[in-house]
Amino acid sequence: MPCNGNLSQVCGGSGRLSVYDLNNAIISLPTLTTSSIPVPTYTGAPTGWEPLGCYNDSVNGRTLNTQVYSIAGTSMSVDTCLSACIFGGYRLSGVEYGSECYCDHEINNYGAPATGCTMACEGNSTQFCGGAGRINVYNYTATSLPSTPTPTTVSVTVPTATITDLPEGWTYKGCWVDRALGLGSILANNLPNDANMTVESCIQNCITAGYSIAGMQYYTQCYCDSAIINQGALASSDSQCNTPCGGNSNQMCGGGDRMSVYSNQTDIKVLPLPVIENRALPGNWKYKGCISLCSEYGYGAGGMEFSNQCFCGDVQNVIDHNAASVNDSQCNMLCSGDRDTYCGGPSLISYYVWTDTQLNSWTFESGNAAGKYEFLIGGPIVPLTSTVGINGKVSFLEKFGTSPDKNSTGAYELDLTQVSSFDAAWRTMHVKTDIFCSASIVLPDRLARQINIGGWSIPSTIGIRFYTPDGAPGVPSKNDWEENYQEIALQEGRWYPSAMVMANGSILVVGGEVGSNGAAVPSLEIIPRPPGAGTLFCDYLQRTDPFNLYPYLVVLPSGGIFIAYYNEARILDEVTLQTQKLLPNIPAAVNNFLGGRTYPMEGTAVIMPQSAPYTDPLVVMICGGSIPGPEIALDNCVSLQPEVAGAKWTIERMVCFLSYFVPRTVSLMGIYSLQNE
Repeated sequence: MPCNGNLSQVCGGSGRLSVYDLNNAIISLPTLTTSSIPVPTYTGAPTGWEPLGCYNDSVNGRTLNTQVYSIAGTSMSVDTCLSACIFGGYRLSGVEYGSECYCDHEINNYGAPATGCTMACEGNSTQFCGGAGRINVYNYTATSLPSTPTPTTVSVTVPTATITDLPEGWTYKGCWVDRALGLGSILANNLPNDANMTVESCIQNCITAGYSIAGMQYYTQCYCDSAIINQGALASSDSQCNTPCGGNSNQMCGGGDRMSVYSNQTDIKVLPLPVIENRALPGNWKYKGCISLCSEYGYGAGGMEFSNQCFCGDVQNVIDHNAASVNDSQCNMLCSGDRDTYCGGPSLISYYVWTDTQLNSWTFESGNAAGKYEFLIGGPIVPLTSTVGINGKVSFLEKFGTSPDKNSTGAYELDLTQVSSFDAAWRTMHVKTDIFCSASIVLPDRLARQINIGGWSIPSTIGIRFYTPDGAPGVPSKNDWEENYQEIALQEGRWYPSAMVMANGSILVVGGEVGSNGAAVPSLEIIPRPPGAGTLFCDYLQRTDPFNLYPYLVVLPSGGIFIAYYNEARILDEVTLQTQKLLPNIPAAVNNFLGGRTYPMEGTAVIMPQSAPYTDPLVVMICGGSIPGPEIALDNCVSLQPEVAGAKWTIERMVCFLSYFVPRTVSLMGIYSLQNE
């Protein structure tokens, strides 16, 4: 390369240094003249472009911010750089230091006209390509940028090839120009060189690798892909593919930057140059936004990295981590599912944010409106179940026989009108077996009897316990829990079952395990037991054990029973208890669909309130849960109208705070310490 300050001297080159020894005189070097060194003469611009001249530039503040890395330095010219910028959607293009290309929409960092653009382009020595800290800038002057390129197909008419022993459906598609404009190969996957390569062997290797296009080049090189990329185009003459194949001199295998292409595609697919996606984004995403999956799960920020990784979160995450932006050109890895666009790079994310109506909007009350904590009364136990009785009192059950409190009887009742006196407020009751991980319901009869089933181990797991509330607030109660597993019991022992009162008043008991962390009990049974009836095996409960404990059950207004377990849901026939309708799988985390909602993944479910005339479809809402493995909690609720044909789950992110609903009274009934877990 000629020196910027003296065109008669050589100042290195691309990857080359002119080296001088301190002890030798400079005059010993041959004198170079302008006739022996190519001197750039071209100062114009291709059609549609206007040369703006030489501008200053700096690595600390680029005049044009987006650097193009896809053009090899030795191939750099004004034309190749301008082509790359226009395909990227940029109006400004600049060449610098003989081999660098930059693009942008505006002049940045106080870039201003300067002198010193004296370096020849490495790919075309008749053109100027800036200099050291100097950039030749060009402006696209057409009224509008070219439309964004889309994949096309090329119907090829080529001379009949002499090769007849091709795999079925494969034909010759012509001689193609490779690495046009200094870009990469037109077929991305280069197989190891084979000195004995033939057309047939290259095609077969590409078929084995799962590709539909094969290309041979320069005797021994075999390339595969499913589309032509990097501005691939047919050569002007098929005779340009004129190098014999290494394994068969009667066959032609491309040439220098020429590729003999074969394919089983009728019309061969040609992809445009990839760009950073800022078109046709879902919803109201704009550049620096994300994909539809992130917004579906309520995240307002997202990005793609390393071709195939998708991340979702909030804008605040980026702020909290002090993440810095870099030039778009550094996110230059093609998306694994769309080779027209870029999906970040190594440790770099193509970042997007949502700009329309907020996906989530949370407000928090303050002062008295936020509620208050009020100590009510100390408790004798840490209860496992609590039930408000028809007598205006609250019954509590806990582990019996294995309680941390060795003197516990396993059952107590609280009279809320007597909280000023511990002894008057608490009445000691009794159970006979351990109710740990049991299920409780209230019967819809005039006595509102309470029933508790299942438990910790035999005989607790088959236990059925009754309590008929009596007394009144301020009036002592006398009734106690009744239990005799030798006379009335479940047909199968159950730990972590669910129970529900059916429309006819019977009790449906579902699932569980034989005991603490034991084998699954994948069945249903009815209380009281119908004459001659046994349990009903459910393959879906066996298949999803141990993630389906405490399944959610709902009686549907239209008939049938809704059941949700792990991450699945269905409707059962209320008579046969067989599956009547499969419902969509329950969404979990944005990055793990295997998350679950029932125990041990710890979610909860409710039905939304209904109002007269009760014609709106019933809505089931399930909140919380976790994913397997690290067991990270889910931060969303999902809702469904199970009776509506084609209904889909709706996802709503929820704040991780205690939420109050009317009436705003919450009872905190004890917490185990970590040592007890």
